[in-house]
Order: sequence, then C-alpha cells, then structure tokens
Amino acid sequence: MNDVYLNRIEKFLPNEPVSNDEIENRLGLINGQESINRGLILRSNQIKTRYYAMDADGKPTHSNAELTALAIRKLFDDKIKLEDIDLLAASTSSPDVIQPSHASMVHGELGGHPMEIMSAAGTCNAAMLSLKYAVMAIKTGESENAVCAGSETLGSWMLAHNYEPEIDKRKEIEKNPYIAFEKDFLRWMLSDGAAAVLLQNKPNESGFSLKIDWIELVSFANELETCMYAGCEKLEDGSLKGWKNMTPEEREKKSVFSLKQDTRLLQEHAIGAGAAYLKKMMDKHELAVSEIDYFLPHLSSLFFKKNAHIGLQEAGVNIPLEKWFINLNKVGNIGTASVFFMIEELFHSGKLKRGDKILAMVPESARFSYTYLSLTVV
Repeated sequence: MNDVYLNRIEKFLPNEPVSNDEIENRLGLINGQESINRGLILRSNQIKTRYYAMDADGKPTHSNAELTALAIRKLFDDKIKLEDIDLLAASTSSPDVIQPSHASMVHGELGGHPMEIMSAAGTCNAAMLSLKYAVMAIKTGESENAVCAGSETLGSWMLAHNYEPEIDKRKEIEKNPYIAFEKDFLRWMLSDGAAAVLLQNKPNESGFSLKIDWIELVSFANELETCMYAGCEKLEDGSLKGWKNMTPEEREKKSVFSLKQDTRLLQEHAIGAGAAYLKKMMDKHELAVSEIDYFLPHLSSLFFKKNAHIGLQEAGVNIPLEKWFINLNKVGNIGTASVFFMIEELFHSGKLKRGDKILAMVPESARFSYTYLSLTVV
C-alpha cells in the first residue's frame, strides 16, 4: 500500500462576509415577521460572520459547481496542472441539480481532460467519504494523485420564500407567525463556500505535507432515527415519507424541501456513540491523547462545544480545550466543507511543525454517522 499525503489545500468563499445584523435582510422575513428565535440561536452558536453565494437581493452569484471549481483551480501552478490529475472526488449536501451528479457538474465547470470522478452524497460526512475514496485509490495504486473537494450553497435554501407556503397554509403557524424551531435553528448558522485538497503518493519536495495516517467512518442508523432531513416529511413513528410519494400540493403545504433539524435528537445523540467509537479507534491505531497537538471538531454550533468536551471526557478521550482548533465563528457552518476549512486554515497558519499530530472529528446528525481523520505533519 502506498502512503498518501495531503500536499495542498485551498478554499473559496463567495462575496463579502455577512454579519449577524445583516442575515435576516439577506434571507428575508418569514411571513413578514422577524424571527423570535434568531437572537437566542446566534448567541448560542457564536457565529459572527458567514458567506452567501448570492447578492443582497437573493440572486445567485455562483453555483455550487462554480464555487468548487474556483477552489480547485487555486491548487494548480506550474508544477502541477489540472491535466495531471487522475481522480476528482467531490461532495456536497446542496448540489445544484438532482442529476447529473455533483462531481459531473464540477468536472464540466473545470473542463480539462477526461478523468475518473466520484460524487459523495450525505451531509457533514460527505467530504470525508470522498476523501476516503481518494485515499484508497492512491493507496492501492489506482491513482497517483487526486483532488478532493467539499462545498455547499446552503444560503439560497434558507431564503424566506422557501418557507412561505407553509406559513400561509398551516393554521397553527398563522397563530404564532414564525417557522418551527427545528427549521429556524439552521437558518442562522449555515454558510456557503468550497474547499479542495490535493492528495499525492509522495510528500511535497519543499515545505511540509500532511500524511494521512487513517480515516475511520461509522454509521449508527441501525439504532437511531433521522435527525436532519430534507425532501421528506418525518412521521410520528420516526419514519420518513419521501417527496416522490407526495402530491405537489402536499410538498408545497409542508415545505418538504426545506432543511429541518430535530434539535431534541441532536442534543441527545450528537456525541454519545461517536465518542465511544473514537476511543475504540484510537486504541486500534495506538494513538494516545497526549500525542494529539490539534483537535479539529466539526460543530454545527459552539453551543455543543461544552457537551462535546464532556462526552469525550466520559469516553476516555480528554483532549484539553487549548488543543481544539475551530473557525466556525468566522466562516459559519459550511456543512460537509467545514472540516476542510479547519484544515486549510491550520495548514496555512504557520503554526504547524514536523511531527505534529492532527485529529479531526466530523459528526453527521442526518442519521448519526461519524468520521475521524488522523494526520501527521511531515
């Protein structure tokens, strides 16, 4: 098996950062009313700025594929060009279209030459899925290099007009004119952007690289019901009724295509099983807590930081808070791209030195799956 190295990583953020005071003007008022949850949620998530791939009037400035291509192109120079790439693995939870696949759309935007592509679906873990595919391709010798990208255009999903049919038609909402908390919760944290990494079977000739030590993924969907969902309605028994089995009137009345989060389930299960699994994987790979120099946890909201720390402690993974590296407050929650944004900032920070160990944690609440990535600076 070949070793795999993360040799370059770049990001692209659309337009200017949007402050907390500007969000509701950008996303619009639901039923003409300000959200009573906005202040509470913003204080809890501690996000100060985020980015939207749309202008002040809500008109798109970039497609998801365009954002991704812009990040990918920043990886190339005279030493390595697009034409040198064997594999493109791209991931998102907010593709521009249902079909063709997201990776196909990104490849079309990039141009260049025919190459292998792979699209990873899902939510927060999609980028890690695409990363693991790319790592395995290089490890087995199928590819010498790969570009792996994570991206989101979630802002347009949060626009007020996507919720107004439900507001207009549901009497219980009309009496209390704001969307249900599980929908409002996400509007004040999600952000747009793209990040891309270059993986190769040899480290950089100059400067440092991040060696991929291991990636471990696990799903607990066999035990836990759906927590975050779109394109469906969650029924009382916890099952989902998909959009294909609804009439157009049902889809509109229930705002089926809005993104929803069951915050009760999130609080109960966001860390639990995943923390125990991390301890198991650290034992498997003989990684001691004392060896970790930087811990990069993907958190949808900093509200969960304290509980995450406690949950990890209880599982026997007591990583001191001074080793936690999080940039959520500056860039917002960019879904599946968030982990790459943390790695990108740390990679270019000037803080890293050879021998440093980085551990990234990505919990995905959609139906509770977890990914852990171990890197060594070489």
